Amino acid sequence: MSGLQLKPGELADREAAQMSAAGAIASREWWRRVPLLLRDPVAVFEALRETDDIDLDARAEPITAIVILAGMAGVLLTPAWGGLLDSSSVDGLVVVVITFIGGIFYGAAGYFLLGLAVWLGARGAGVDEPFRLARQVVAFASLPIALSLCLTVPLILAWVGGDWFRAGGADVGAPRWIITGIALAFVAWAFGLVAIGLRTTLRLPWFGVFTALALAGVLVGGVAVVPNIL
Repeated sequence: MSGLQLKPGELADREAAQMSAAGAIASREWWRRVPLLLRDPVAVFEALRETDDIDLDARAEPITAIVILAGMAGVLLTPAWGGLLDSSSVDGLVVVVITFIGGIFYGAAGYFLLGLAVWLGARGAGVDEPFRLARQVVAFASLPIALSLCLTVPLILAWVGGDWFRAGGADVGAPRWIITGIALAFVAWAFGLVAIGLRTTLRLPWFGVFTALALAGVLVGGVAVVPNIL
């Protein structure tokens, strides 16, 4: 019976199953690479140079998770979030929901705008790489910002509590400056990873790296005011 040929529908189903299995394997591999960014970022950014469609799609889940968490870490530090509990209709649960939703939009804005800065920096240095690849470098480099939630949130809750989301209160002065300073240290770490990604994944010369980082810095300042406008 080995000579029997599969029907077109059966052949399509088999190919789809094989593609699905390959995609699941690639996705697990990228999830395993995420912690490597903390100790061997070069290996991760080298893996980003893979152009296989299955591998490209497999990065979607970790990228989405990192971008949303990084966005949440960002909105927590904005002045707009410092007055959420001033309204009697807002409680702790609402703050969590709003922070999650804000993190989605804030993270997406940073993902595309900073990706654009990196891509323009690469183009300016004469390196013609896809915009998608530049965005992915930014996304994976944002892991330290996402991880900063593990430190800043417990500090906020233990030190100033709900006053972080109210005008005035215990967070005024040193507590806010110290917590913000800790968060900015993680941002600096992320910028260092972006530089590694620019050199490793996009193979930019140092001039291109500095140009891209300068553009990204300007855009970070612009994105920081978004929650105050919304």
